[in-house]
This record gives sequence, structure tokens and C-alpha cells, in this order.
Amino acid sequence: MSSRRWRACPECDWVMALPVLKAGESAHCPRCERELVYRHDAPAQRILAYAASALVMLLLTLPFSFLAFSMAGIQQEIVLFDAAQAMFTNDWPILALLIALTIVILPGLFLAAIVYLYASIAMRTKLPGTHFLARMLSGLKPWLMTDVFLLGVLISIGKLMGMAHVELGWSFVAFCFYVFFLVRTVSLVDADWLWFALLHEPAPPPGAYTGATAASQGIVGCPTCGLLNSEAETACRRCHASIVSPSRFRLQATWALIVAATILYIPANLYPMMTTVTIGGTIYSTILGGVMQLIETESYVIATIIFTASFIVPIAKIIALSYLCWLAAHPQPMATKRRMRLYRITEIIGRWSMIDVFVVAITVALMQAGLILSIYPGAAAAAFAAVVIITMIAAMTFDPRLLWAAVDSNMQQSSEELSKQKQEGYGN
Repeated sequence: MSSRRWRACPECDWVMALPVLKAGESAHCPRCERELVYRHDAPAQRILAYAASALVMLLLTLPFSFLAFSMAGIQQEIVLFDAAQAMFTNDWPILALLIALTIVILPGLFLAAIVYLYASIAMRTKLPGTHFLARMLSGLKPWLMTDVFLLGVLISIGKLMGMAHVELGWSFVAFCFYVFFLVRTVSLVDADWLWFALLHEPAPPPGAYTGATAASQGIVGCPTCGLLNSEAETACRRCHASIVSPSRFRLQATWALIVAATILYIPANLYPMMTTVTIGGTIYSTILGGVMQLIETESYVIATIIFTASFIVPIAKIIALSYLCWLAAHPQPMATKRRMRLYRITEIIGRWSMIDVFVVAITVALMQAGLILSIYPGAAAAAFAAVVIITMIAAMTFDPRLLWAAVDSNMQQSSEELSKQKQEGYGN
């Protein structure tokens, strides 16, 4: 068992040996500058405390009042799950399931898995199912959208305060703590430390060396635990996750997802996101129409957030992913680090476009005042949610290692030319 851990950077495929790190120290890839690991102080104890606190807060958010409003003598009160229930009762069960999964079910599973795993490590006891749960963590992280939902709730409150009196319930307070503890838990998860604590570190494949790409050596880094494996392996030797080598097929899959998202983005903007029914008539609000209504009521901050999250971000992400796919198909050796920063931004910002869908869910659940004022979800909400999910999957499918193909090719050519020149020199 070695104290040095060999890794292939998941973004540029560069093989390196991680230094021995102390608490508060991190290691970055020397080639693309991606942060590979960050060591926390007392990782098992801290993450157990935050995860357990988040679970308690989650349980407290469910039974109590989340939000309430009163208008013209009519009062309405909702609990957290009513945001999903409102979509289900309005014949959008897929949206209801999406909301329930991203704010309660998947975060709850993530936190329960964290408590189980780190309790096993803290007690130095190998509990059953730890390997499966550890593999599951990395797949769940992108779909935890409690922070996005909280921002959507705050925007909904800001929009409704001009129409009715809105009150915050105890469940809302618990939800704020739940979001804080969950975000801290996610930030403390160190997959490298976790897998070493569970199964230590097997030696790298024979003949592997640092200072070159994994592909040039016939090895590949595990996307789940980071261990180096031979390309001949179909599953990681340590965590048994599927091994993913750089492939042009993933580029084709990314293009297909981009095209699908682009097509769905058209009805997402043409159809209404919400339908408002009042005594005076029915108002259909598209994404841009809703932004214009907010501007007319001088809600400039909310209008800016909605316009950015619902209009600018999806378009920017589709354009950025298309550009990265084009670069991967036509490799160029210049400005590769800048392209990697573009990829990282694209991967991070996509989930925040769900704000508008969450705003619709909260508004629909809360504003059911009969003939005076009732709000219903529009067809655009489903199309827009599909755009967000598909672009997120597209960013995960895209393989950034393909962007370094030109650099790797030039390095290989230079190495071959240098070797040839040496041989010719020896011959003379």
C-alpha cells in the first residue's frame, strides 16, 4: 500500500502522483489546473455532523406550514410537498416527480448514504452495501437542487407580495437550514479520501508512469474513485464502476442531446409558462412575457434573475456546448486551458435554469383563490424543464479529454521527431 496515489486528470487525462496532503491543502492538475482533491480537517466527524443535521431539518420541513397567503379574506396554506402536488393535480405528473426528486427524495437518499458510509468509516466497521452507496454519491450530486428551489421560493414571494400578504411558516425556516447543511455536506465529500478509507489504494497498472496522458499508456482513470486501470478492464478494480475511455461516440451523443434541447427550447418560449385566471379574464404568460410583466411592476431584480436563468443561460449553454463539441471534432492546440474553464462554467450553471420551473410550482400551489385569482402551469414548463435536464445530461456526456487531442498529437509528433533526430545523430 503506497501513500502516493496516482491519478489521471478527468479533464485532460494527464497522469500524476498526488502529494501527501494535510488538512486545508489541495492538489491541482499541473496541465489544466483542475482541482483534483481537497483535504478537510476531521472529514468523517464533520461530514457526519452536517449530514445528520441536514436529515433532521429535512424531516422538519415536511409536516409543518411552508408558506401561506391571504387576499380579500381568502387564505391559503401549503406544505413543502404541495409544490409537487400542484403539478400532479394539474396533469403534469412528470414535473411533479422531478420536483419531488430534486428537493426531497434524492437529497434524502444522498444524506442517508453519507451518514451510513461515514459512520462505517468512523466505527472502523465494514457495513454491507458501502461500495454501492459510495458509487451512487457521484451520480446523485448534480441532481440535488435544494439551493435552486430556495431561490425560486424567494423569487415567488417577491412576485406575490404585490398581490397578497405572504407569510413564512416554520417549515420554511427548517428548509433554509436544510439547504445550508446539505450544501456544506456536498462540499465536504472527498471521493479520493472516501475510497481510500473504504478500500485503500491498489498499485497502478504495471508500466504506468507520470508526466504523460493515460491514453498514451493504455490506461484509464476511473470516473468514480479515480484509480488507474488498464484499458482492457471493463470495470474498475477497486469500486467496480464502468470504465470510460475517451471516445468519439460520446461526442455524437452530446450533439444529439444538444439538438434535442434546441428543438424543445422553441415550444418552451412559444407556449405559456403560467396561466392566470381572474375575474377580469385569463392571462397567458410566456418566459419573456413574464419578464416584461415584472419590468412593468418595477420588479427589476427579479426580472433580471428570471431573464438570466430562463433565457440567457439555456441559450449560452447550448452555444457553449456546441462550440466545445466543434472544437473536440476539430482539435486546435491553442488556448486549451481557456476552453476548460468554459466547460467547467457550462457544467455548473445549467442547473440554475430550473429556477423558473420551481417558481411556477410554488406560485401554482399557493395561488388558488377560486374566482378571484388562480394560477395554473403552462405547457412551456414541461418543455423548459426538459431543456434544462437534457443540457445537464449533455454536459455530463461531453468528454473534455477530447479537447486535448491536438495538444497530445503535437507532443507525440515532437517526441517522435526528437527520437528520430537522436537516432540520425547516433548514425552519423
